[in-house]
Amino acid sequence: MRVPAIVAAYHPPRMKAILIREHGGLDKLELADVPDPTARAGEAVVRVRAVALNHLDIWLRRGVPGHKFPLPMIPGSEVAGIIETVDDPRWKAGDEVIVAPGYSCGVCQACLSGNDPLCRQSGIFGETVSGGAAEKIAVPVRNLIRKPAGLSFAEAAAIPLDMLTAWHMLVARAQLRPGETVLVQAGGSGVGSAAIQIAKLWGATVYATAGTEEKASRAKSLGADETIVYTEVNFLDDVRRLTGKRGVDVVIEHVGGETFERSLRALAKGGRLVTCGSTSGGDVTINLRLIFFKLLSILGSTMGSLAELHEIMKFVEAGRLRPVIDRVLPLSEVAEGHRILEAREAFGKIVFSVQ
Repeated sequence: MRVPAIVAAYHPPRMKAILIREHGGLDKLELADVPDPTARAGEAVVRVRAVALNHLDIWLRRGVPGHKFPLPMIPGSEVAGIIETVDDPRWKAGDEVIVAPGYSCGVCQACLSGNDPLCRQSGIFGETVSGGAAEKIAVPVRNLIRKPAGLSFAEAAAIPLDMLTAWHMLVARAQLRPGETVLVQAGGSGVGSAAIQIAKLWGATVYATAGTEEKASRAKSLGADETIVYTEVNFLDDVRRLTGKRGVDVVIEHVGGETFERSLRALAKGGRLVTCGSTSGGDVTINLRLIFFKLLSILGSTMGSLAELHEIMKFVEAGRLRPVIDRVLPLSEVAEGHRILEAREAFGKIVFSVQ
C-alpha cells in the first residue's frame, strides 16, 4: 500500500521579546513574538532570567538626533540568565551567568591591550545589536561571566553596565587617587550609586547630589560623605562651601544640559570632569577661559573593558561593591519601568524578571 506523503510546514521556534520598531513614546514598546536566536560559531544561547533597564533603553526608544539605531531592535544591555546551549569546554548547559554588555573582535590591538571600547567592531547589546529584553539571547562565549552564587538573577543583571561605566570613569579616565574629592551627579542613578561605592573603595571623599531628601539619605548609606539636594539648593554653592572654595578633584557627570557648566565650575585647579551621558540634553555651554586658566580636563567615557568587568566582579564577590536595585518588575511592565526612569522616581536600578 502506498503511504501518502505528509508535508508539514516548518515553523522555527519563537520567543517573547520587547521590540522597538520605530522611535517614539511608551506605546513603541511592543511585546512581540520573534524567532529564537541562533548561536553562531563561538557563541552561546542564554535563557534570560533578568534584564536591567538603562537610559540607553530610553534613548533607543526615543531616538537620538544625529544617531541612527538599526531598528527594529530588542533593547536590554544588562542580562543575567542560564546557559541553554554552548560548545565550549569551559561552560555547560545550566551554568548561571552574567552577560558582559559590550562586544568587540577580541583580537585587534585595542582589544588585546584591554581597550575594548576602542575596537572598530565594538558595540553594546541593546544599542548596536539586539539585546536581552527577551526570553533568550545569543552572545559570544567571551562575554560570559559566572554569576556569583550569592546574587539573585536580578542583582546580577543590575551590575555589568552601570558598574563598569562608573569604574572606567573613575579608575581609567579620571585616574582617581586616594585622598581626592569627587562630586557624583545624580547619586541615585545606576551610574551614580555605583560611582559612590567605587570612589569610596578608592579612598576618596565623596559628595553626591540627589533630587530628594530620601535619595540623599540612601546615597549616604552607600558611603557618600556629604549629600546635596539639588532641588533645594544650588549644588555649586554647596560644593564651594564643603571644600572651602577649593572645588573637587573629579566630577562624575552624566546629566548634561542641566548641570554641565556648573559641574565644570565645581572643579578645583587641575580637576577632571568625566562624562558618560546627557540625560537632560546634549547641548551645553563651555567657557574656554575656565578650562585653560584652571588647567581643567574634560574626559569622555563609554562603558569599559571586559578585563575591568572581571576585576569588578572580584569586589562584588567580596561584598565590597553591591548592586543597588529600586524595584523588580515583570518584563510585561516594561513601559512602566521606562516611565519611572524618565520621571526620576527610582533610586538605583529597575530590573525586569523574565519567565
